[in-house]
Amino acid sequence: MPTATHITWFEIPVTDMDRAITFYETVFQIKIKKVDFGTLKMGWFPPSDREGAATGTLIENEAYEPSENGTLLYFSTASILAEQHRVIPAGGSILIEKRKIGPDQGFMAVCLDTEGNRFALHASD
Repeated sequence: MPTATHITWFEIPVTDMDRAITFYETVFQIKIKKVDFGTLKMGWFPPSDREGAATGTLIENEAYEPSENGTLLYFSTASILAEQHRVIPAGGSILIEKRKIGPDQGFMAVCLDTEGNRFALHASD
């Protein structure tokens, strides 16, 4: 019987790499490594120190198109409110304010980045 799989890599489409890097670095207080492969530009998120945690990249290429209707990525955080408060000053917007998911699922908020992609913040409290 096949075993369950887990996400190991993600790619977030962008149309302006520098703007997107600034946004995600500001919201998450991290450093993103910009890599240029000619027609393909990437902004690598730092690797996680948690075993089995996914990492990924911002990606700019004609084959990638930002969308607020596509897959919704949930970023785990210690404080939804701290990062939610940095979204608007960084050029994004809040689609759903922090709210409880269910009795044992914690809290979430949904935001829009500078490129037009939805993403979610998730925390246990």
